[in-house]
Amino acid sequence: MNGALVPLFPGIPGGPELLVILLIAVLLFGANKIPKLARSTGEAMGEFQKGREEVEQELEEMRKGKDKEASEADVESEPATESTDTESETADIADAETEKSN
Repeated sequence: MNGALVPLFPGIPGGPELLVILLIAVLLFGANKIPKLARSTGEAMGEFQKGREEVEQELEEMRKGKDKEASEADVESEPATESTDTESETADIADAETEKSN
């Protein structure tokens, strides 16, 4: 082995490579269609971005909904201290009345 490293990804095309790519694009699409092609590509990218943002918003709303449901479930699972206090007070009053009548 000679120890030379081969890059996994070649670098970004430079000046001469870009000129060749541009020449091929002009030959394939024609000079008149390139601005239209660039415009439609930009519009497609914009629509893709809008769709991605909508999906992210829906996911965030779903997360918030699950968090809200979880917090409501925690509140429901906690014992109601007010009702048990009232029940014990009622039992104390009933015991006191029973003692008075005896």
